[in-house]
Amino acid sequence: MSDHYCNRFPLTLLALATLGLGGCGSFDGASSRIAGMVTPYKSDIVQGNVVTREQLALVKPGMQKAQVRDILGTALLSSVFHADRWDYVFTLKRQGVPPQARKVSVFFKNNVLERTEADELPSEKEFVATLQSQNLSGAKPVLEASPEALQKYPMPAKVTPPAAGLVVPVDYPPLEKARP
Repeated sequence: MSDHYCNRFPLTLLALATLGLGGCGSFDGASSRIAGMVTPYKSDIVQGNVVTREQLALVKPGMQKAQVRDILGTALLSSVFHADRWDYVFTLKRQGVPPQARKVSVFFKNNVLERTEADELPSEKEFVATLQSQNLSGAKPVLEASPEALQKYPMPAKVTPPAAGLVVPVDYPPLEKARP
């Protein structure tokens, strides 16, 4: 009877090895499907200057460079080779959303705005809407307390204005001592 088991042992071993290798092939497909469902978190990448339609509408030919900078901010690209041109570039890359890229070029002549060239720009409201997370779920909490809930807390004491004869200091001492 032991010869019977010895003759079947190689066959059993071969069958187990074949099943094991066959399992590896199906495990590979299953692991690929699982890995496809699980994606790593990628943070948003925001680069450059946001210029909205409203901001660009405020910029008019004839403005000084300082006035344009006050409205649009400091240009992302300014070159010593193109001192009369400022480029405002903006990119936004978010996971699961097509990337955004916009460019605004501002041209000066003798430190005075001559013209602007810009891609299609969003309004401020449209831009803010693109920043809001798409994964907001669940009910939003109520941010108002009922009159009954407010009764649990005492009313703050009323602040009385300073007396009419009170002298308020006008000159304050220095924060640091003067060094000799």
